[in-house]
Amino acid sequence: MKYAITLVSLPTMSEVIHYTACPICNSKNIAFALEAEDYTVSHKKFPIWKCEDCTGCFTQDVPDLEHIGPYYNAEAYVSHSDTKKGIINRLYHSIRKITLKQKRNLVQEESKLKSGKLLDIGAGTGAFAHQMNISGWTVTGLEPDEIARQNALKLHGLNLLPSDQLFSFPTESFDVVTMWHVLEHVHSLHEYMDAIKKILRPNGVAMIAVPNYTSYDAQHYGVYWAAWDVPRHLYHFSPKSMSTLAEEHGMEVVHHIPMIFDSYYVSMLSEKYKNGKYKNLSAFINGNESNTKAQRDPKKFSSVIYVIKKK
Repeated sequence: MKYAITLVSLPTMSEVIHYTACPICNSKNIAFALEAEDYTVSHKKFPIWKCEDCTGCFTQDVPDLEHIGPYYNAEAYVSHSDTKKGIINRLYHSIRKITLKQKRNLVQEESKLKSGKLLDIGAGTGAFAHQMNISGWTVTGLEPDEIARQNALKLHGLNLLPSDQLFSFPTESFDVVTMWHVLEHVHSLHEYMDAIKKILRPNGVAMIAVPNYTSYDAQHYGVYWAAWDVPRHLYHFSPKSMSTLAEEHGMEVVHHIPMIFDSYYVSMLSEKYKNGKYKNLSAFINGNESNTKAQRDPKKFSSVIYVIKKK
């Protein structure tokens, strides 16, 4: 299936991607939805469009792969720098100590294995890969950012590989493939999904965590919702669009698992974007309300882990 993309030259001569069809399902039933600001690096605004068929959203006019790099060049981008400066980053590290163990338990539960071969795509500075390593798993980590790879070596002694190695692994070589808030960053969306299907063993599982723009906190904050994170987030998935994507590649979503802490973290950032300063009490109240409203439906949490298997 071919996806309609047009490269447009801006006055800066940077190449940007303008979609004429949905990059998730290829439908042409797409329209402008909102405009969001890049609060992390450039403060430039980017249009977000929605597909009326799969219900996925996507950022329009994003830099192509060769030009996106400068939008990640911020010390505040904690997944690359591992910085602990600022209240948000300190909170991130505190919560990560808890979530790393939760992720390990989820991997073992969903794979029904105590150990095996795991591929972590977008490993960042290697915290999760290290957690699984010390838990007895044989782990391969992929990370596109050279600085993050250097930090993984320094912090955990891990030799992470560049992301293009994904397409070099033999068929059925991993029991588990994980992507923790990574798929929304990947330019080659369908190539990645094809590769994941290829390298998974027959009973293997992919665990893909992405923000959920249909969540209650997203509805509350609107254009200030921090998880839009344009232009780094190329796609903004709904549960329906993730199921559509898996089906297109001969796989299926078998479980939806909520990421409980994400609503609080996202709400703290969203409050700053909306009000110009952190309003921690409001963030806690709104994050908690989002989780409370989503209790009966895991598809409504701020972020969702999609457990995906081959059909």
